[in-house]
Amino acid sequence: MKSKKFRANLITYAIVIAAFIACQVLISTGVMTRSLKGQLVPICAYIVMAISLNLTVGISGELSLGHAGFMSVGAFSGIVMSMWLSKGMGLDNKTIVLLAAIITGGVAAGIAGVLIGIPVLRLRGDYLAIVTLAFGEIIRNVINCLYISLDGSKLHVAFNNPNVAGKLLINGPAGATGVSKIATFGMGFALVLFTLFVVLNLIDSRSGRAIMAIRDNRIAAEAMGLNVTKYKMMAFVTSAVLAGMAGALYGLNFSTVAASKFKFDTSILVLVFVVLGGIGNIRGSIISATLLTILPELLRAFANYRMLIYAIVLILVMLATNNPTLRSVVQRIVPQKRGNKKEADEA
Repeated sequence: MKSKKFRANLITYAIVIAAFIACQVLISTGVMTRSLKGQLVPICAYIVMAISLNLTVGISGELSLGHAGFMSVGAFSGIVMSMWLSKGMGLDNKTIVLLAAIITGGVAAGIAGVLIGIPVLRLRGDYLAIVTLAFGEIIRNVINCLYISLDGSKLHVAFNNPNVAGKLLINGPAGATGVSKIATFGMGFALVLFTLFVVLNLIDSRSGRAIMAIRDNRIAAEAMGLNVTKYKMMAFVTSAVLAGMAGALYGLNFSTVAASKFKFDTSILVLVFVVLGGIGNIRGSIISATLLTILPELLRAFANYRMLIYAIVLILVMLATNNPTLRSVVQRIVPQKRGNKKEADEA
């Protein structure tokens, strides 16, 4: 069983590495278009978002609709850290600045995850979804009222007061302007690998088995002496940290970032990635996040009809993946292949 999981994890890593190499080849040969090249960093960010949300929805079994809130916390805290290091402290190494910004984004989102998780994780099902949605909107509205400026090497923070000393880094509803675009595809690839390492190892660990046991039967898990709150909080905060890191990467890919980029529909979009790829299926989340992020760009030639086609494709894929006839065909084919492989090994 362990060797089977190990092989499955290796295949997942291999797919990600092969995709990165293929993209580098396409970039170096000039085959990849400029618009598609600009989507590489957002694709990495959305992959991390999908994997992290799958940890909450698929592995922990809790429906969260406020994931974009953690992404926004990570984005704005990462932007502030990068601007402070580069302009306030005079640090010129972009790789170190980007790495520090991503770590800061993860830590800030993790703190937000703890503060939100303590009261929220006592709820279940639809109630939990509604409350996480509300917290996501609260976070967005708080950022809309936030003004942060840089005066030399000092940061000034104010609420609903744009008259702060120094140069504004975050200007309330206008968001962050004049951001240095230091996010790179290489760092995005590294973040995807790090996310896979954290999530896959957590799933295969003793804590991961406890989280899934609570998901499958909470009463039985409590009767066995498992600390339900502890393990649910572990999954929720880990998911928030990874979402914050993705947000920092995403935010530093644009020169202007407003809180409106992280509205409710962003949380729904990431949830669509998870559902389409298969709840609890990490590899499926990677594939669906990649395809659904690229698809609008590929349909750009259809102008006004591209979002209509995008919606139709989504519906058709959902219907196909939930078709019982198609599932039965796949289930018949897969065991047959495994049986043929076993016979070949015995021969």
